[in-house]
Amino acid sequence: MTAKQKFIEEIPLLIPRSSITTEVNKTGSWRFVTPKYDEKTAPCSAACPAGEDIARIEMFTNRRMFREAWETVMMENPLPAVCGRVCFHTCESACNRAELDQPLAIHHIERFLGDLAISENYRMPASASGSEKRKKRIAIAGSGPAGLSAAYFLTRLGCECDMFEAESEPGGVLRRGIPAYRLPEDVLKNEIARIADMGCRIFCNTPVTQDFLKQATDRYDALFMGCGYGRSLQMNIPGEQMAIDGLAFLEQCRKGKASVCAGGTAAVIGGGNTALDAVRSLVRMGAKPVLIYRRRREDMPAFAEEIEAALKEGVKIRELLAPLRMQASGGDLVLTLQKMKPSGFDAEGRMRVVPDGANTVTLKVQQVFTAIGAEPEEDWYVPRKSESSFPPSTFNTSGKRLDMSHCTLIRQYLPMVFGGDLTNPVKSVTDAIASGKQAAMALDIFSRDGWNMIEAKLDECRVGKGNSLSFEMYLNGNRKKRNPHIVSFKEINSDYFQPADRVMPPLLCLEDCLASFSEPEQTYSEASALAEAGRCFNCGICNDCDNCRLFCPELSVFIENTRQINMDYCKGCGICVAECPRNAMGLE
Repeated sequence: MTAKQKFIEEIPLLIPRSSITTEVNKTGSWRFVTPKYDEKTAPCSAACPAGEDIARIEMFTNRRMFREAWETVMMENPLPAVCGRVCFHTCESACNRAELDQPLAIHHIERFLGDLAISENYRMPASASGSEKRKKRIAIAGSGPAGLSAAYFLTRLGCECDMFEAESEPGGVLRRGIPAYRLPEDVLKNEIARIADMGCRIFCNTPVTQDFLKQATDRYDALFMGCGYGRSLQMNIPGEQMAIDGLAFLEQCRKGKASVCAGGTAAVIGGGNTALDAVRSLVRMGAKPVLIYRRRREDMPAFAEEIEAALKEGVKIRELLAPLRMQASGGDLVLTLQKMKPSGFDAEGRMRVVPDGANTVTLKVQQVFTAIGAEPEEDWYVPRKSESSFPPSTFNTSGKRLDMSHCTLIRQYLPMVFGGDLTNPVKSVTDAIASGKQAAMALDIFSRDGWNMIEAKLDECRVGKGNSLSFEMYLNGNRKKRNPHIVSFKEINSDYFQPADRVMPPLLCLEDCLASFSEPEQTYSEASALAEAGRCFNCGICNDCDNCRLFCPELSVFIENTRQINMDYCKGCGICVAECPRNAMGLE
């Protein structure tokens, strides 16, 4: 060993070390901005008519906390297994994930949770079933999605609800107007039974008449009218009596009593969802349907997914044709159709059409079905600006009226709320559910705080800035503390998310679909639900990723029941905010 080597080895290695804690150096005094936990609103929740807390639902699902995820859905929507099938998921159109790859399959996850709740016999906690009994009795006319929703939320608010249905079984349009391949009977029965189990009494074969209204003031404190459309519109053409009503046909299909010309051609006149349900049902019954629509295909009011599905199943669509007359011809029916042509736009922005001169075409078919629209069974089911259609009032009334986004509240004999399709701007099951929720909240506010407080109290429960309302906010739950700001994709730290394909549910092959009324799409498996929920950004909410604590250079983030920031040491560097993947923090 050389002298130089020996000298190097003998040099002591000294590491400076403080003998006191560095906590004396309170770096918080450097701060000129302050980070805070600031949960915000996911765009999907704001776009959902029912205002579901979707980001939290997906977070619970991804953690296998299925019961908690289902209860989070049920806080805002009493029919998850139904909506997971028939809702046209406007939430997915707003999903930030679409900016990275594909939107989250929110409705498939909701269907998984709804079906799991049925198979596991989930029931709402006792605390959610009218724990504060208020001895208010509410009559509900109609047992469709609006009536079921009103009953559910009113029951949760402590009211006693009696639901009256004119038909022999409850469900309204869910039972009579939606084919079994979209909504199986057992799913509907189970979800209605859950609401009945909470204490709502359902009386079938009992229509609400004006005579009923005269007696209601002595028995009930309020009335919800959710009767919906019960009578189809007429075409008013010669030979129309030979056509079959589309709504009646769909009802007979659900009962297994529909008669169809198997192998023959059937014309369905209309362009809405009822028309699409009719043609897709006819395909499954062996007919060859042709859809006849007076405007262009892109003007059809039916949901785009239904139109695409019908085309895949072999339905032919003939556009710009309007029926002129029908006549019998040797056991067939001959339709004479007027050719139409575009001519500008109407007040609603839809293409206006006019007859294309005297040009007509004829079509020979075996059956004709009409689905051009519907109207209420009784005129007074709709709230008019003038209430002269009601029988004379039995007590003094102020005649007040409040038009809300999804329903209308009128003080006549007693507080009456009109909701469902007759007042909704969008005719969908989820909008009907939103109508029932809004009605329940409005009646409760009126009862507790008076007429003048209804609008202000409802505004406090808005999800974001739109029309969707949150029942959890109304109950002063944690969601009420959330910032109404809607998180955009540019506010997501996308570095933390890898592209991943949207998980598709198992599908029946086309031949099997057309051979029966089985559901074309199957329910997610648990593995599929977990994988798809894992794709969710959980926009705006904290999902305990712990980035804020891991990246804090001052170790000022700590957990004591919840995440907190020790302001003695936080110097306001903003790293925690920058590294939050889902914009659940902010600087002020």
